[in-house]
Amino acid sequence: MAQIYNFLQLEDDIATAGQPTEAQFAAIQAAGYHVVINLAPPSSTNALPNEQALVEAQGMTYVHIPVLWEEPTLADVQQFFGILQAYAETPVFIHCAKNMRVSAFMYLYRRLCEGVDETVAKRALHAMWVPNDRWQTFIEQVVQYYQQH
Repeated sequence: MAQIYNFLQLEDDIATAGQPTEAQFAAIQAAGYHVVINLAPPSSTNALPNEQALVEAQGMTYVHIPVLWEEPTLADVQQFFGILQAYAETPVFIHCAKNMRVSAFMYLYRRLCEGVDETVAKRALHAMWVPNDRWQTFIEQVVQYYQQH
């Protein structure tokens, strides 16, 4: 698992990473994950055109939420939150191209849905990257939306 690009074991049953290779999906399954969530669009770096078939051939559930790098949306986040909540008792492996979209979405999920302290949630986010202006603005907008609703 450690060979997967930007792999991060976030919680006991949640791991995140950049794009796994075809062979690494067998390792993901062998490590006990039952669901793979992919936040990268099909056109992203190193995307596997047959990823859904590869994941399902390993007996895992595949969920694809293609998040555009320059245009992440509140609807993307809400769909992501719903999927994670639906699989709350299931080991989940989440990836995108470089673990940047995922780390931002997991920061939001942990902070807004799980009540994880902002400093703790930010530590995992910053282990991958410090969001650029576009993503920092997006994160702040999502936090503000959830604080108001």
